[in-house]
Amino acid sequence: MSLPAPITLFVYKRPHHTQQTVESLKKNTLAAESELFIFSDNAKTSEDQKAVSEVRKYIREITGFKKVNIVERDKNLGLANSIIDGITTIIERYGKVIVLEDDMLLSEYFLQYMNEALDLYEKGNDVISIHAYIYPVKIELPETFFLRGADCWGWATWKRGWDLFESNTERLYMEIKNRNLEYEFDYHGVTNNVRMLKRQINGKVDSWAIRWHASAFLKNKLTLYPGRSLLNNIGTDGEGTHIKNTRFYETSLTDKPIRVEKIPVRESKEAQKAVEKFFISIKPNFLKRYFKTIKHKLNF
Repeated sequence: MSLPAPITLFVYKRPHHTQQTVESLKKNTLAAESELFIFSDNAKTSEDQKAVSEVRKYIREITGFKKVNIVERDKNLGLANSIIDGITTIIERYGKVIVLEDDMLLSEYFLQYMNEALDLYEKGNDVISIHAYIYPVKIELPETFFLRGADCWGWATWKRGWDLFESNTERLYMEIKNRNLEYEFDYHGVTNNVRMLKRQINGKVDSWAIRWHASAFLKNKLTLYPGRSLLNNIGTDGEGTHIKNTRFYETSLTDKPIRVEKIPVRESKEAQKAVEKFFISIKPNFLKRYFKTIKHKLNF
């Protein structure tokens, strides 16, 4: 394995979440060999300043890594701009990056999986990224598999992948619309991805993630996923800015390493169906969406 990829961690105003994320990351065997870059966004309002200061006090004392680099923004960039800028900066310097936010509880095998997969698929142009989280689906999944597009809860990419990122949301939406891909982009009618793009255009959300997914989706690129999750998002407790209080996404962390081996670079239909069923199950109107899916397949 080559030198471990640099890790970027984006933090804001949740000191307890940040500490949990860092402590779980430090338990990884490759942590001491990895360089950590922490990007701390400044307070958006005076009410947030105390919590931001608490986070900054904590991150200045972090040890356990090869080197800890801290970037404290002097103004509030917002989550999307902070992440886009931070990733671009590190990618240009190192050619690859592992990306975390301040609400991710990690398996002790997280860094091993990410770095092994980054090495294995570095030359594969059809693979745009590596992902560490998998939804709590009802079936046993393959050890690793591919899905179309990209994801945002604990991931990694290379410069060739990030170069495909399109920040212009209107351009992304119009291409999806003109190519008649709305239904497919919505995971065959069971997610709100198209709606999220429209909300981004209208300034109602500030999401880099939907643009990253759309950029990869439109280029027919694939992301590698683990069959067992190496990450649990602890930011769905209502304290975050962009995710409401919910337990739908909670999952168990794997207690053993993920075996990273070369597999055919094509989307797993089995995994795709399992994820679709998961999204249907968590929607209040899932029966309506389910019948919408069936109706589309039957061309009614």
